[in-house]
This record gives sequence, structure tokens and C-alpha cells, in this order.
Amino acid sequence: MKPFDSISNPREIRRKLGINQQEFWAKVGVTQSGGSRYENGRNMPRPVRELVRLVHIEHVDLSKIKRDDLEAGRRLKDHSPALYKKLKQGQQQRSKSSR
Repeated sequence: MKPFDSISNPREIRRKLGINQQEFWAKVGVTQSGGSRYENGRNMPRPVRELVRLVHIEHVDLSKIKRDDLEAGRRLKDHSPALYKKLKQGQQQRSKSSR
């Protein structure tokens, strides 16, 4: 799934993970009742959709991401694009081989 793609069925994702609504939605900062509405067809705002993708599809642990890490990545991309690209490609290869 690409960034900002629509998530057609968050209930299916949650069920495949084998967790209840409370656990699933709490990881992205949404209440159980709010998540229930999304599972029943209400449109998910783009930020919520992206958090669901990152946390439950890409398996990113948001508790480990720090603002300084994001800032360092942005600066690396701005000031040394070739090195950034090389590191990103290496990470993508590692991710593919671990699947």
C-alpha cells in the first residue's frame, strides 16, 4: 500500500491482526467508538488513514520515533541527497528480504 492510498476496510485489517477495536484504534490515537464508525463506512480523515497504514500495515512503532530522528532524516535528504537515496535503497532491500 502506497502513502495516502484509501483503506477500504479497516475492520478486515484489524481482524487479520487478531486484535479488538480498543487495541487497534488506540495505537493510532482514535477511540474505540470512533474506530467503529470508520469500520462501518464513515470516511477516515487522511491523517488517521496514514497512521493506520504506518502502524498496522507497515508495522512502524510510533513510540520509537522521535522528532530529532525525523529532523535528521530531513536534513540528510536536503544536504546529501545521494547518501540519503543510497541509505533508503539499502533499507528497502533489507525490508524486502525480511518479508
